[in-house]
Amino acid sequence: MKSRIVDIFTNDFLLIFIIIQFFLAVFIIFRERKQTSATWSWIFVLTVIPVVGFFLYLLLGRGLSNTRLFDLKLQKEIASVETLRLEQEEFEKGGKIKGNTGTVNPSRLIHLLTTEQNVIYANEATLTLFTDGQSKFERLIEDIEEASDHIHFQYYIFRMDEIGKKVYQALVDALKRGVKVRVLLDAWGSNGIKVKDFKELTALGGKVVFFFPLHVPWMNPRTNYRNHRKIVVIDGKIGYTGGFNVGDEYLGKVASFGYWRDNHLRMTGEGVYSLQNRFIMDWNSQYVNGIKTLENYFPPIEQKGEKHLQVVTSGPDSEIELIKFTYFKMINMAKKEILIQTPYYIPDTSIHEALKVALMSGVRVVLQIPNKPDHMLVYWATYSFAAELIKFGAEIQTYERGFIHAKTVIIDGGICSVGSANMDNRSFRLDFEVNTIIYDEPFTREVRDAFIRDLEDCKPLTKEIYENRSRVIKVKESLSRLISPLL
Repeated sequence: MKSRIVDIFTNDFLLIFIIIQFFLAVFIIFRERKQTSATWSWIFVLTVIPVVGFFLYLLLGRGLSNTRLFDLKLQKEIASVETLRLEQEEFEKGGKIKGNTGTVNPSRLIHLLTTEQNVIYANEATLTLFTDGQSKFERLIEDIEEASDHIHFQYYIFRMDEIGKKVYQALVDALKRGVKVRVLLDAWGSNGIKVKDFKELTALGGKVVFFFPLHVPWMNPRTNYRNHRKIVVIDGKIGYTGGFNVGDEYLGKVASFGYWRDNHLRMTGEGVYSLQNRFIMDWNSQYVNGIKTLENYFPPIEQKGEKHLQVVTSGPDSEIELIKFTYFKMINMAKKEILIQTPYYIPDTSIHEALKVALMSGVRVVLQIPNKPDHMLVYWATYSFAAELIKFGAEIQTYERGFIHAKTVIIDGGICSVGSANMDNRSFRLDFEVNTIIYDEPFTREVRDAFIRDLEDCKPLTKEIYENRSRVIKVKESLSRLISPLL
């Protein structure tokens, strides 16, 4: 009798379980109908680890509310609105935006960003490229020490280690001089520190805010959406953005990574308005007493240069994956050469196919990826996707000196992109990112020269090497690619 009861209970449980699995799968299919690859990946996870997989989906797979995080009207209310209006009028008249881009004609890309997405086209900017963490932080600290009005400081990762303490002390000293200091950090990327670690700064009137604070980290559905931007604006006149976070590893002081290779920009001119605009929008989305008055935040431009650029941002709060669209358009513009550096190459179909088409059209494609993983599944997915391009003629180079973290795209030596966005689904859809598109052949040549120097520290991934990989690596690749849309 007891055995019969157990059998009935077991059968009922299995039936209930099957019904639950069915409805969970249907739920995910309808919710993710715009992302087919993500749908199948989640169904795979749900099947392999049932029930638990659904809770993972609630934690990591749910989209943000349709209610926008940011007041997008603010974009038109602040910064160089008149400049943007005049640029749009010039496009409508068939005019040409100035830019020294050699043989590359970027007018259609600029049209996409300016006319369709209200991205300011910055003229007369100055740019400095940093490829080494030591030089970047030395200059940043110098600029902080000379600040007179305000410092807006935003990073994905901030560690209170040796370099973190130096930067922190510079911010504290600025407060003592009467400078306003606002610090915005991603709660996940900077989960090793708390507001209390900024005790001296806040006691002096400085503000510290965490983006999407993790009150209950493992049950917070916003955990999967990270503010990956790196922005510093000083007095509304100097801006920093790129790939470096704040931590000793970015100076090559962590043995497991070795030398850290990245790209970062220092700029003056109209481009700073765009960075300032982005910071204020991010800040106001997280801070109840946000920035209401804009006095002193957009001062007249005094230091003028000759560079032309656009600061492009995107995130899960937007319906348009603008940085992905920008990469896609840049790839399709190429006639001779596409050079890409990215620590993570897990593209969606459109980017991957665009590179294949470019290769089959006779365009040279060189892709630099790390040979030291910082996320194992991401590494093997990157390795697999990159190797797939070899059969189409791509040159895949693995960086051997340390860890390459630069996010760089260079098109025909005439225009380039330097920023925070990786060539992966996470940067395209899940993270808040910022890239700078630079329309200047001399500066692009400088970025390209750094890329060519990096080749000396790279090892080619050939067809023979890839085909002779071990069975274990093949299994790792297969599993990583199955869930790649979720990485």
